[in-house]
Amino acid sequence: MSDQELDPEVGRIRDMFADEDTVVEEFFTPRRRTGKPLTEGAQPAKEKPTHYKVVSVSLYTEDQDRLAGLVAELKRRGYSRANKSLVIREALRQIDLDLVPPQR
Repeated sequence: MSDQELDPEVGRIRDMFADEDTVVEEFFTPRRRTGKPLTEGAQPAKEKPTHYKVVSVSLYTEDQDRLAGLVAELKRRGYSRANKSLVIREALRQIDLDLVPPQR
């Protein structure tokens, strides 16, 4: 099928992409919501905080349930900003390694 035989709509769409280099650049250049490319007047990246780091830990489901229960209990007691991180940080602060049972 030749270009002349194509549906007129297809022809209009093809005309929009006549300059392939421009199309590729437009498509792959991230833009802000303002429509300006991110490279134009982009703000320098903010420095990452150094007073904490995000970590990932694995917990057994019963430990996850206990942690969620502790958070819920703290909230019930009026600690509205209680979360899992708070409970874990407090547990780390209070742990006595001499009381940790030996591994099996």
